[in-house]
Amino acid sequence: MSVTGRVHQIDTFGTVDGPGVRYVVFLQGCPLKCVYCHNPDTWATKGGNEMHADEVIDDVKNYFNFIKNGGLTISGGEPLLQAEFSLALLNGAKKLGLHTAIDTSGTIPLAKCKDAIDAADLILLDVKTVDAAFYKELTGGRIEPVIELLNYCESIKKPVWARHVVIPGLTLSTERLEQVATFLSNYSCIKKIELLPFHKLGENKWEEVGIKYKLLETPPPTTAEMEQAEKIFNDKGLNVYAKKL
Repeated sequence: MSVTGRVHQIDTFGTVDGPGVRYVVFLQGCPLKCVYCHNPDTWATKGGNEMHADEVIDDVKNYFNFIKNGGLTISGGEPLLQAEFSLALLNGAKKLGLHTAIDTSGTIPLAKCKDAIDAADLILLDVKTVDAAFYKELTGGRIEPVIELLNYCESIKKPVWARHVVIPGLTLSTERLEQVATFLSNYSCIKKIELLPFHKLGENKWEEVGIKYKLLETPPPTTAEMEQAEKIFNDKGLNVYAKKL
């Protein structure tokens, strides 16, 4: 019997969640409560639509010619909260010969999601900070599972693209950026680092779900600020790309 899971939405022509054009499955549910989240509507585990893994893979086949040089990415919410469903999707995509990726915060303990990590070709890891106390402030969660996942990827040589959101007043400081860059420079499994500018596009979703948004007065970073952040990572010899708004 096909494994079922809860799907928030599907993007059949994704271009920012891994290499090439991708079929992106956004799963429902996330244990973190990031203060800058632009999709708080994905947090509730009972939201979204219940789907069979076979049902999703059958739909993937309809877009094969568009994504055959890209692949399938499982995102969220936190996809590894539904590790069994994620594994079923990865295996289904692999049978089609597609490249696979998981876009994760790394917050799920490795013991609960190791099989899915092993099955994916690429891990897109959201590195919010490398300071445990600051991580708790930003997300309400623990940083230890993130470090455990990254160390595991290093041990098995699993390719990782690290993602870091640049937020004025929070992560946008020379000290914090240098701290993250120095930490990531120790990992050979990290093949690319994406610096993503904080944006305001999800503000209305906080109001819709009835949660106060703490960053209403926080502006997006300027182009100059993103360029400075990129320089900090480049100076560590890292393969970094800073997206500009």
